[in-house]
Amino acid sequence: MRTPAGALGGAPGSGDKSLRLSLADTLRLAWADEDLRRRIMFVIGIFLIYALGVHVPVPIPGFDPAQMQKLLEGNAFFNLLNTFGGGAFKRISIFALGLGPYISGSIIMQVLTMGIPSWKEEMKEGGEYARKQQNRRIRLLTLILCVFQGGGLLSQMGSATLHLSQFAMFTTIVFWMCGSMFLLWLGEQVTERGIGNGVSILIFAGIVISIPNVIEIVAKAVRNGSVQWWQVVLICALFFLTTFVVVYFTIAQRRIPIEHMRRNFGTKSVGGQVSYLPVSLNMAGVIPIIFALALTNLPNMFGGMFPPNHPAQQALQQVARFFYPNFRSWEGWVGALVYTGMIFFFTYFYTALQYNVEDIADNLKRHGSFIRGIRPGKQTKEFLDGVISRVTFVGAGFLAIIALTQFILPLIASIQNLGLIFGTSLLIMVSVALETMRQIEANLMAKQYEG
Repeated sequence: MRTPAGALGGAPGSGDKSLRLSLADTLRLAWADEDLRRRIMFVIGIFLIYALGVHVPVPIPGFDPAQMQKLLEGNAFFNLLNTFGGGAFKRISIFALGLGPYISGSIIMQVLTMGIPSWKEEMKEGGEYARKQQNRRIRLLTLILCVFQGGGLLSQMGSATLHLSQFAMFTTIVFWMCGSMFLLWLGEQVTERGIGNGVSILIFAGIVISIPNVIEIVAKAVRNGSVQWWQVVLICALFFLTTFVVVYFTIAQRRIPIEHMRRNFGTKSVGGQVSYLPVSLNMAGVIPIIFALALTNLPNMFGGMFPPNHPAQQALQQVARFFYPNFRSWEGWVGALVYTGMIFFFTYFYTALQYNVEDIADNLKRHGSFIRGIRPGKQTKEFLDGVISRVTFVGAGFLAIIALTQFILPLIASIQNLGLIFGTSLLIMVSVALETMRQIEANLMAKQYEG
């Protein structure tokens, strides 16, 4: 399976990211093709299984849903986890952990692979066997992270889980771990038998399942008069504007022209053509935002490990105010700056893992290719490093603005959880939809050439 770089957008070197056919034409041709129609129906079937599992709760004795509702209020990380899972966390469903442990495990393993020379060489030279070994490591790490993340969530739930015995907490973690691994298996089935990346498709499904609940909240707010009609119109306009910006920046690329040396073989001349090295504006996808959100939640997570009104808990809650973006207090403005700085840091860090400019420069030199006006070797590396750094800065700025959108919306209308269909969730939906449509289009074009 693909790593989160592909699952959550921003796979480097993915070529042209724009669609050649219109959405209607792509869907019409895909439905007319028997094989693609079967694959699409399989994905829809997995959607239904996922939606059903979201509503299957873990049997916890004495669980009070009202306490979960109170817990979700004002906690951006819990709300994001709940939105990604289609409301599974709110219901304490068997899918409450979602695919978070797998995504975290994949990222950690990717970083370790880049840092351990033997693993890096194995992935480069090992072929299919190396990929299977890597998948085994990721699955093992996913199981370990399920235990830690499940225990961490239970500790942060405070009063909602104070009455639980050790055995009840253990069984809850086991249920969550099984649900997370079952979701991973469903994602693999989608990748093999359906269309698109299975993990990203399931995350997309979870966000889509959450949208009707948000619409119901907005409708209720309009009926009771807490929100005016002009605020709803302004929110809708902002939603479409944000969607347009997300689509534009998601498909945006900086294309570097690569010239290939002309070689003569007898009477034939080979090479001399110009191709392009695409550098995506949003290379890191949504990974920096997820990492930044996880870090902003750390003070609250550690504070939940202490008893209520403990001095350490109060101190950590005070620190948490400087980590959480909130444009209605000066601490929140500091939190917005810290949050933005984290996004920039993780964008540059993850891009550095994805794009090894030294390897790219060496490969170009080895194949007799070069950038016009740039010497092969060191100068090419410095040129690529400069281009990627500038593109990454723009991409990080785009991610920061999109991520802060959900914290700006409460200034327009104070509707609980409304911001979750903006920002990170919207970026994921657009990225996954575009990537899936590109794969459908690629299948159609391959069948046309075969025919």
